[in-house]
Amino acid sequence: MTMLLGCIADDFTGATDLAAMLVAQGMRTAQVIGTPDGPLPEADAIVVALPSRAAPVADAVRDSLAACEALLAAGAKQIFLKYASTFDSTESGNIGPVADALLHRLQAGFAIACPAFPATGRFVFHGHLFVGHALLNESGMQHHAPTPMRDANLVRVLARQTEGGVGLIPFAVVEQGAAPIRAAASQLAERGRRYAIADAVTDAHLLALGEACAEHALVTGGSGLAMGLPENFRRKGLLPDRGDADLLPPPTGAMAVLAGSCARATLAQIGLARGHLPTLELDVLATPELPALVAQAAEWIEGRLSGERPVVIATSAPPERVLALRSRLGAEAADALVRDALAAVAQLLTERGVRRLVVAGSDTAETVVRRLGIGMLRVGPQIDPGVPWCFAEAEELHLALKPGPSGARDFFLKAFD
Repeated sequence: MTMLLGCIADDFTGATDLAAMLVAQGMRTAQVIGTPDGPLPEADAIVVALPSRAAPVADAVRDSLAACEALLAAGAKQIFLKYASTFDSTESGNIGPVADALLHRLQAGFAIACPAFPATGRFVFHGHLFVGHALLNESGMQHHAPTPMRDANLVRVLARQTEGGVGLIPFAVVEQGAAPIRAAASQLAERGRRYAIADAVTDAHLLALGEACAEHALVTGGSGLAMGLPENFRRKGLLPDRGDADLLPPPTGAMAVLAGSCARATLAQIGLARGHLPTLELDVLATPELPALVAQAAEWIEGRLSGERPVVIATSAPPERVLALRSRLGAEAADALVRDALAAVAQLLTERGVRRLVVAGSDTAETVVRRLGIGMLRVGPQIDPGVPWCFAEAEELHLALKPGPSGARDFFLKAFD
């Protein structure tokens, strides 16, 4: 099997989000954790998951280039840079600097940028990003640590991060299909633009954008934009029709949910689960000590783990309590305490027989995956748009990594159906 699409994702849950999209479009997809340091698995697409979203710019660029080299060496015919559908970044990056470095490495002069994902309520219109009916900077993401998003104008946001000019491919052009999109992209490139934010409010727009990018060395966007890329390879006769791209071994063992995200969606999911599932909400502000938090969880899970229904263990809290904890401990120490506590609990759960685990929150997921020593995931069927079940073969663990803002309110209930 020859790899066709090489993908670089700037966080762990976003990587599974992208992989889920590719699997749904018939590509056998594997997710590699961290910069590859050995042979890559056989697959139509490989997604390299990097903790680069909020890393120092130099580290994000270095790791992304290393991932790109590994993917190209394995035969990738196109590189996809995946970032959040909420364009999570700061004034200095990391989307722009990483994209600049990849364009230079690939000797490409232009790339489209589109984080839209209509299935999860992310729309780009006139260059502005909407989350549901709200502008990005009014959606709650303006409070999102460590990348608060205070500007919904993506042309402006990306221009502040990149060396190259940024243009717009507006709704009126995208609505006409792939050929006009290609023409608009060429015109922008001729005028010295290195990037174009592309409007998209429907799946049809994403498919047209994907088709228009067929010959681009680099494509950048959210997982929604990847929807149209597999068909490009199919048209060239490189990708056969597959009916088993999402096949995973049957799940067994006890079930659990770990939630560290403080996003509105995750808080709502915990609120609903509280009335239906055994739920432990660890109060980190009241007990800001790692051993005590882990001991509390260890005592609570006694007699509660089963293969019949999941338990939920959460550190998630509303914004005012998060701010209070960060003020008390310092932002970095507070965030590390939450991540490390849940990672230790994850190890405890797997040692006690949990073989189906949902983790909510990108930072939490990264720390849990590293604590469990997981290096590669096979990607399977989606629970909700962008959130698939995966399988860590060496650990015999079914794992779902849910971005904090993603998933329906009943996600924790239906994930194990």
